Amino acid sequence: MADIKITARKNGPFRVEAPEGSIELVDADGNKYDLTGKTAFGLCRCGGSVNKPFCDGTHSKIGFQGAESAVKAADGQAAPPAKPDVKL
Repeated sequence: MADIKITARKNGPFRVEAPEGSIELVDADGNKYDLTGKTAFGLCRCGGSVNKPFCDGTHSKIGFQGAESAVKAADGQAAPPAKPDVKL
């Protein structure tokens, strides 16, 4: 199995790190994004990037605040679903 790591960067993008060719990223119509030569990239989660789904740094200009901390379930209960934290 490939070593794939996705990290929620503090108030920034999802950072994806994986060996080249181990990830396939497709749009809503099933078209593949060209990830040739990429072993790491950022995926926008603020909604403001003009280069979606990739991060272009807009999060720092619009004051995006993310919820990066993993929420643990209490007393065997499932964690509540995450609420969107996008500021428009």
